[in-house]
Amino acid sequence: MLPRLFARAGRLLVLLCLCAGNLPAADQPNIILLVADDLGYGELGCQGNAEIPTPHIDSIATNGTRFTQGYVTAPNCSPSRAGFLTGRIPTRFGYEFNPIGARNEDPGTGLPKEETTLAELLHEQGYTTGLIGKWHLGGTADYHPQRRGFDEFFGFLHEGHYFVPPPYRGVTTMLRRRTIPGGGRGRWSSDRLIYSTHMGHDEPAYDANNPIIRGGQPVVENEYLTDAFTREAVDFIDRHADKPFFLYLAYNAVHSPLQGADKYMQRFSHIEDIQRRIFAAMLANLDNSVGEVLGKVREEQLEEKTLIFFLSDNGGPTRELTSSNLPLRGEKGQMYEGGLRVPFMVQWKGQVSAGQVFDKPVVSVDMFATAAQISGAKMPENLDGVDLMPYLTGHKANSPHETFYWRQGAKTALRHGDWKLVHMGRNLSQPKWELYNIAHDVSEKDDQAMEMPAKVTELEVIWQRMNGEMLEPRF
Repeated sequence: MLPRLFARAGRLLVLLCLCAGNLPAADQPNIILLVADDLGYGELGCQGNAEIPTPHIDSIATNGTRFTQGYVTAPNCSPSRAGFLTGRIPTRFGYEFNPIGARNEDPGTGLPKEETTLAELLHEQGYTTGLIGKWHLGGTADYHPQRRGFDEFFGFLHEGHYFVPPPYRGVTTMLRRRTIPGGGRGRWSSDRLIYSTHMGHDEPAYDANNPIIRGGQPVVENEYLTDAFTREAVDFIDRHADKPFFLYLAYNAVHSPLQGADKYMQRFSHIEDIQRRIFAAMLANLDNSVGEVLGKVREEQLEEKTLIFFLSDNGGPTRELTSSNLPLRGEKGQMYEGGLRVPFMVQWKGQVSAGQVFDKPVVSVDMFATAAQISGAKMPENLDGVDLMPYLTGHKANSPHETFYWRQGAKTALRHGDWKLVHMGRNLSQPKWELYNIAHDVSEKDDQAMEMPAKVTELEVIWQRMNGEMLEPRF
């Protein structure tokens, strides 16, 4: 009788803890968020790319669930990150555009303080929190990651960074230029340096006022940056394996500048186009780095208590990098599927079924809600995301989302059910809507707006309602 009473008392205690928004530390799973930068929808092996092997990233899908309709909240870096780190559509709080260059250092440009980050929420649950890699949510002191919930930070604050600084030793580098030596256009090559005018502008000054930082202090980093971030991530896991942790590992690969390390360039010497060869080298390097992180989780015997998400922050910029979004239309910066639908997968051994493919729409903001729920935190009331665990375990069979909305200046889109409304013009006050049935036309080739004006009107009413909920841009 006494053992039964003790068991009931134990279950009651756990229930009381859950109701209070707390879990015992031993029951709080680790959370790792692996983010690739500018990776196209079609560039992984598990997404159909046979040209560049990505076995380690693919293993997350093999050992967990791959989302075929995984979306982000914006078609470029900064607002997308603002979305998944707050669990909210970023235009709800005026975070609409993508600050680049010196704009990163403008006062007032960054993730608003009144928005709660996932790191802040998990820190308050007793988690040790770390950001390794790219921040891009404010470059001034007010927005430093360690003032936004992260206990540790190693990385950079702006939108990009060279993987190896000049004189670019140990890599092949391809840089955008307005003109090549001699004043012409096209490509110019030396031994391991290529200039190209294919984009019509110079390579941005990524490293200007943008050092690699450990905590709050600049450091000199000599390792290829993808490898350096992996080194720091493995060390973070090693030091915190005995307690619940949140690791946000935000690689800047495969974002420009195009720089491929020698050993990976040799692996892809059969690829004739040098631009594509460098991209392949960068992606293979990223894949091996993810493999090292996953290997450390296995080594520490943490697989059964670690939820791992992998995704890209937005679609690939095909002209800039060669990153393919096939079979989707469009690329980074656009409201077509190629700008918004990304490689997206999750694993959690013993909790998420291995080899599962989830074909209903999910959105990056769902990671916040999922992490909040499994950590024992009280779920914020203003989230746009939902806890995915009931869907991943089969307890819910419906779609997590019926409607989702995007806006960036005059560009905007709405997905409602299988239908998608798109405006890519310059005048949002008089929109020229495009209409696509995503279930039957994933490549958005068949604009049905002229044939189905009633459907356009129906979706525009929903768009108007949601658009009215959004703030004007803060910067």
